[in-house]
Amino acid sequence: MEFTAAQIASFLSGTVEGNPEAKVSTFTKIEEGKPGGLSFLSNPKYTHYIYDTQASIVLVNKDFVAEKPVTATLIRVDNAYAALSQLLMLVEQYKPRREGIDKDAFIATSAQIGGKTYIGHFTVVEDNAQVGDACQIYPQVYVGERVRIGRNCLIYPGVKIYHDCVIGDNCTLHAGVVIGADGFGFAPQADGTYKKIPQIGNVVLEDDVEICANTTIDRATMGSTVIHRGVKIDNLVQVAHNVEIGEHTVMAAQVGVAGSSKLGKHCTVAGQVGIAGHLHVADGVTLAAQAGIISDVTDNSVPYFGTPCLPVKQYLRSYSVFKKMPELQTEIHQLRKELEELKNKQTE
Repeated sequence: MEFTAAQIASFLSGTVEGNPEAKVSTFTKIEEGKPGGLSFLSNPKYTHYIYDTQASIVLVNKDFVAEKPVTATLIRVDNAYAALSQLLMLVEQYKPRREGIDKDAFIATSAQIGGKTYIGHFTVVEDNAQVGDACQIYPQVYVGERVRIGRNCLIYPGVKIYHDCVIGDNCTLHAGVVIGADGFGFAPQADGTYKKIPQIGNVVLEDDVEICANTTIDRATMGSTVIHRGVKIDNLVQVAHNVEIGEHTVMAAQVGVAGSSKLGKHCTVAGQVGIAGHLHVADGVTLAAQAGIISDVTDNSVPYFGTPCLPVKQYLRSYSVFKKMPELQTEIHQLRKELEELKNKQTE
């Protein structure tokens, strides 16, 4: 499909600067821009590309000030990145959707499948499972007994959803996601062995949750592991049993959350953060990459960094000392030597 700058600006409530009849039919990165492509500029690090890009149209923030001529037509919007997201979602809506059940999928006779839903090759839907309307379930997905999946969900190949788990409306589960595997519960015995504690709870994903590839969310020992509305979780994240993640919290890759910890709403958790068990993280907290959380975090006014984590400015001050430790150690040894020499002189 082809759109003009004027049409795009109208959709985004933006203003055109340049040729309103410039046309685009694809998206392109600003550094790889080509004629007929639409790009965007939101990160100042990429500003220099806008003067040479061959993209026909570039989305920019309203406060962008060009330092030299720009050949592309500009569309000024409040937030270029958010505007791009709107356009991408619009394109996604126009993609054709499959319907029907492939002949080599297995659907239990007691399962309930909603209308306009697609179920792909070699997918299994077990007894008493429910799949809502307009879902897209790709090949080789496993949906366990009594699982409930809401409307308009997108479930990519290789996802495994264990028995009794609940998936809300408009959820996306990417390839390799495992929902509802047993929590890591083992009781130490007198003879030094470990006895498995049965995990009889489930996992509940509320509406509008997206879980990226190869992330695992364990079922609760009792009750539910709960991922609240609007949460977005990146690849290779481990969420343990009985964890609760608040609405619209985002978590980057390789985060690990130990059992029974509670994260608040609108938190930002960067890559490789580790959160110990039975902790509480308040609403709106930012945890920087590789932070190690070993106690409750109640103040959301500053980001946290380091292991054990500290407010970021305090951590950086501490680090400025830590990185000089070898020199400081040498200096301390020299001062001790000099002190001993002074003591010896005083006793002579």
